[in-house]
Amino acid sequence: MTRIDAKFAELQAAGKKAFVAYVMAGDPDYDTSLEVIRGLPGAGVDIIELGMPFTDPMADGPTIQLAGQRALAGGQTLEKTLAMAAAFRKEDDTTPIVMMGYYNPIYNRGVDKFLEDAKAAGIDGLIVVDLPPEEDDELCIPAQKAGLNFIRLATPTTDDKRLPKVLENTSGFVYYVSITGITGAAAAEAADVAPEVTRIKKQTDLPVIVGFGIRSPETSRAIAGVADGAVVGSAIVGKLADGMPVPEVLAFVKGLADGAHSA
Repeated sequence: MTRIDAKFAELQAAGKKAFVAYVMAGDPDYDTSLEVIRGLPGAGVDIIELGMPFTDPMADGPTIQLAGQRALAGGQTLEKTLAMAAAFRKEDDTTPIVMMGYYNPIYNRGVDKFLEDAKAAGIDGLIVVDLPPEEDDELCIPAQKAGLNFIRLATPTTDDKRLPKVLENTSGFVYYVSITGITGAAAAEAADVAPEVTRIKKQTDLPVIVGFGIRSPETSRAIAGVADGAVVGSAIVGKLADGMPVPEVLAFVKGLADGAHSA
């Protein structure tokens, strides 16, 4: 059982929905980013998604793209992102961390070395958005053998014919993308999401967490109310981009977490 599995078991026993927060590693700089990450559990975050900065993202909107550019300009590397996770783990051994990003930096490091280092740093799962199920032998299967969850995205265009393939080797949870498009592009609507979550749950026992387009405690509550939890990324990253002090960012995050937890 991974920390992710344990966290969902704990939430289910308490009758609570999950709140997942995404931050870009190294944005706006290493020290501030680590301060934010360390503060997330205290703000009510159940699972941390740690973005791996990459030069050519394809699923990310302008807010996340710019965060990646700032991080890279500040010298953030995959090595430093793993070090950040390891530093977090010295103080917190229970909050799950999922690394989210693209395959190129992992491939460049070497899959075996990356998985060994990720496991040593306390990483619990991976979301690698540009590796489809047809490429599962590349990273998904080795990751699961190494004890890491491999979390897949399902979208509004994932029809019933495609869904079983998407779910085949997924573990930890299913990340449902609430909108057709990039991160931060449109608002998530619970009425649209609910039937899709039901459809996915007919084919898997995994928790279904919904992300993209959630910016307020009210939307966080509404989305968590029709799923197993909510993910917020762009809204949090945007506050950091605006220069909001870390305590205020964490207070904003707490509002979002409280929204999901009240569902």
